Amino acid sequence: METRGPDAAEVRLTVNGADHVVELEPRVSLLDALREHLDLTGTAVVQAATQEFGTGVTTAMTQVAADGLGLPLDKVRFEYGDTDLPNIAATVGSAGSGMAGAAVHIATTTLRDQLIDQAVEDTGSPPHGVDRAAVVVHDGRMYLRDRPDVGEAYSEFMQRRFLTDFDALGSWNPPPPDLPYGLITFGAQFAEVAVDPELGIVRVRRLSGAYAPGRVLNAKTARSQVMGGMMWGLSQDLLESSLVDTRDGRWANAGLGEYLVPVNADAPDVDIEYVEVRDDVVNPLGVKGLGELVMVGVAAAIANAVFHATGCRVRELPIRIEHLL
Repeated sequence: METRGPDAAEVRLTVNGADHVVELEPRVSLLDALREHLDLTGTAVVQAATQEFGTGVTTAMTQVAADGLGLPLDKVRFEYGDTDLPNIAATVGSAGSGMAGAAVHIATTTLRDQLIDQAVEDTGSPPHGVDRAAVVVHDGRMYLRDRPDVGEAYSEFMQRRFLTDFDALGSWNPPPPDLPYGLITFGAQFAEVAVDPELGIVRVRRLSGAYAPGRVLNAKTARSQVMGGMMWGLSQDLLESSLVDTRDGRWANAGLGEYLVPVNADAPDVDIEYVEVRDDVVNPLGVKGLGELVMVGVAAAIANAVFHATGCRVRELPIRIEHLL
């Protein structure tokens, strides 16, 4: 909590019809106080009641917001993880990036367009009187497309107009599922395995996947998501199994000491390829998902590779040694 200086005084003012109270010290000018307390610095805050558990949504949504507003990444803060924030779809069904990204994109581009509209109508603004379509925004500055020297920064415009902040709410509803379009990600997965003919031990040597997820927002986080999902598919196929003790109905392997999951020594070489496809139907950004899709095909690919190596068709998971001997 900020402490009030010994000589600080309350200053009451009305800005855009709203009453505001700021604490002003004698060494601080009124404009400096507005910058500090009323956020006239050109920094954007984007809020959504989503959550981060390794999918990279905070990074991707910060990028979407910065792109929509024409701001540098360090001028955007994405706030999440609080149910008091604007409601948004749950991160399930490979829909997080598409749904959250569409709402953030609509909110930020709406805010950008409102600021451009006001600048065009403002007689004190350099782009005054021009066609708003001729105004672009880059690095937090509104300027003419053909004359980059004619323009001003968001912060300069807001300070001159005594605008404490600007708000916009973006909402988006997904298209109905009965549209005659493929709205989900397509992909193909491949596996190379080695099987010990005497011990029946299966080792995955290489996994490969090719996916068409629409527009990829962040190649690094998307790759991490895909690698994690493919390793999860390997785990499902060769290791994971919940066993019930029939004597008392309890799980016999309730902890990670007994429940098998892959470790680094189990991880094979992984090749990932993207086929970026423009999709103007699924959402405004053309973003699809890379969640469950990257996991579900791995088990089938490994099982088919085991069949190709041994001639043994296994129809239950995980594939155990006793299935192959």
